[in-house]
Amino acid sequence: MKTHEQWTSKLGFILAAAGSAIGLGAIWKFPYMAGTNGGAIFFLLFILLTLFVGAPILIAEFLIGRNSQKDAIRAYQKLAPGTKWHYIGGAGVVFSFILLSFYSVVGGWILSYLGRSITGSLSNANYGELFNEIIANPVEVVLCQFIFMIMTIMVVKGGVQKGIERASKYMMPALFLLFIILAIRSLTLEGAGAGIEFLLKPDFSAMTAETVLLALGQAFFTLSVGISVMVTYASYLSKSENIVKSAFSVAGLNILICFLAGIVIFPAVFALGFEPGQGPGLVFVVLPAVFNEMAFGSVFLFIFLVLLLFATLTSAFSILEIVVAVLVKDEKEKRSKLAWISGLLIFIVGVPSALSFGVLSEVQVFGKSVFDAADFLVSNLGLPLGALFISVFVGYRLPRKLVKEELSLGTNGLGFFYDIWYFSIRFVAPIAITVVFLQSIGLL
Repeated sequence: MKTHEQWTSKLGFILAAAGSAIGLGAIWKFPYMAGTNGGAIFFLLFILLTLFVGAPILIAEFLIGRNSQKDAIRAYQKLAPGTKWHYIGGAGVVFSFILLSFYSVVGGWILSYLGRSITGSLSNANYGELFNEIIANPVEVVLCQFIFMIMTIMVVKGGVQKGIERASKYMMPALFLLFIILAIRSLTLEGAGAGIEFLLKPDFSAMTAETVLLALGQAFFTLSVGISVMVTYASYLSKSENIVKSAFSVAGLNILICFLAGIVIFPAVFALGFEPGQGPGLVFVVLPAVFNEMAFGSVFLFIFLVLLLFATLTSAFSILEIVVAVLVKDEKEKRSKLAWISGLLIFIVGVPSALSFGVLSEVQVFGKSVFDAADFLVSNLGLPLGALFISVFVGYRLPRKLVKEELSLGTNGLGFFYDIWYFSIRFVAPIAITVVFLQSIGLL
């Protein structure tokens, strides 16, 4: 029997969508991007670009999903029958498959650290050497990646209401609570003020064209726009909900988590004499060292790793869901089997990424490791191109009347907001995305 599931509540949808957006992009990537690109000026640009470019595309994905009530491929087939627009959704499914194949590797690293945290072997370690030792250990990285994928499959096979929504309702409030505990501890460190200033006092002389482009790329990455994940999630949303408010709730929560991540990390980094521009190793190399210098540091490090695992899992749920939803085709009795098949296939495809820092370190794909090549393919090609085609699809292919009616559902009228959004989706977003894309492939 074919029935299309729905979220049980607006809150359940917002928490699940926010969980999709708030993953490694907000907690792992944002702090090191801000740390290496001017701190407060990067954060300011990120906020503005999230609200004025990222959020409009997020609304567009919500519109496509909620109006069609279909998965990422059939949504475009229903709204533009007889055309090739469904290739956007097809590409989104492929890129999601690749994304989870290497994303699960990082999830495995977190499990490795979490296991060491529980046994107490993280204390007083040389964290740079430890990180390199973990990622080069073939048995450990593959085993932990496998466990992470099993955790993801176990939730997604339960469906939207009993799996993803239920898990998100517990994980997201827990994530916020843990973040607040860590933020309070970080702010009470002597010398924390320098970190707050670094995050919140913009130095406009540090702003360059590259800073703007990187902040825009960060906005796309953290909102999960461009691979039709949010088309899939919004297809489970009832017609009575206001998708504009929902989109800005998700964007707002995303900005809040990035802010809290900065509050947790930068005051501690500055107070304890570390450098904010450490790059991708900030979470795995610098933060454990920071916590090691604190009273009860091992407890706070454990809390942070649990938080990072929660955030990574909620994103993994959404990425696997887009693949499973396409295969299930509303036939719920097939969900569990297809979740296991697709999840295990993604794990297998991800094994070379897991091994790319050890036994496969000599293997290069276009001059990059397997892991870095997969990341580049998704982050620098898939996300911006997908976001570009989605903005063009909604701005130029869909009838304007349909677009306005869909956005108006659950509201008392959009007022001038609609004109601003429609202008953004037709002109501002495509131009901004094109610039980011050309920059990402080195043509600008």
